Amino acid sequence: MDKYFAADFAEARVKFLKAAEVADVPLWQFDHPLTGPSGEALGTDIVWLGAQDARNIVVAGSATHGIEGFCGSGCQTGFLTENWKSRLEAGTALVLVHANNPHGFAHQRRVNEDNIDLNRNFIDFDAETPDSPGYADLHPALVPEAWDGPVREAADAVIDAYKAREGLPAFQQVTSRGQYTFPNGLFFGGTGPSWSRLTIEGFARAHLAQAERIAVVDFHTGLGPRGYGEVIGRGGPGDPQYERTVAWYGPDVKSAAVGNSASVRLSGTIDFGYRRACPHAEQTAITLEFGTLPLEEVHAAIRADNWLYAIGGAETSPHFKSIKAQMRAAFYGEDSQWKKDIWARGQDIVEKALNGVGG
Repeated sequence: MDKYFAADFAEARVKFLKAAEVADVPLWQFDHPLTGPSGEALGTDIVWLGAQDARNIVVAGSATHGIEGFCGSGCQTGFLTENWKSRLEAGTALVLVHANNPHGFAHQRRVNEDNIDLNRNFIDFDAETPDSPGYADLHPALVPEAWDGPVREAADAVIDAYKAREGLPAFQQVTSRGQYTFPNGLFFGGTGPSWSRLTIEGFARAHLAQAERIAVVDFHTGLGPRGYGEVIGRGGPGDPQYERTVAWYGPDVKSAAVGNSASVRLSGTIDFGYRRACPHAEQTAITLEFGTLPLEEVHAAIRADNWLYAIGGAETSPHFKSIKAQMRAAFYGEDSQWKKDIWARGQDIVEKALNGVGG
């Protein structure tokens, strides 16, 4: 099972592509215009298991938040290696989208090449931009001019005071909902569709148009109990999509709309891209969120990495190695038990998605 997981993007991509070759499945490759940290080619790779005219389709994606891709990539390679193609019912297909955000995966960042959080980028940019109340007030403290000394201490004091006054859940909501005003800030949703969004929506329009039912399972890490995969649905009781989600995955389904999820309400998540590309299909989308470290440690890593590229000079910073280690610990549980938990839960949830969409 450990063999399905990789040490970096390049290795993850090689493992996925080799497994796809052995499985003898259709493959589409989309080359990213930039390169990885060692000059390696980047790209999003998509394989199709099952009949290409299937009406019931499960889309399992990885690395929407770049560095979180280790988790989903390992499961995708496992699905190919263990011949999940042979398990599919007639009329049902499993589509594996490897590395929605390859640049972030390779450079071990959550965001893409433009500091865009891809899972906030799928809004309608022709409409009014979603509001992000409260973020502007915290931005100077979240992105301080220095990472050491009095400036950093003053910034931390502002954040600590906000948490003490409003509570950690409110801080999480204000900072991570998605903001569209500060390009060098946290959880920036962009000012237009990113390369990754255009790639994903373009593939969906071209190849999923015949689908009558689509289930989206987007693998993520960083929230909730370590190694546990929380199923985060959309909407709440009375919403047909939410009701299907509970019927398929069981009563432990969580939802930010209900208020019982490790996540908060977000703007512009990836499922809106599939809905936009395939408007006639019934869609049932979930985020499968695997925990790593406590929330405040994860948020501290996100803030540190954002500062590193916004202010700190990235690779030239004396903080580069320590912040990269901080990010990796926050989003990749490299011990065997964590990987075992991810693989077991990943199989269970994707199997339920296949049964649900085919039922």
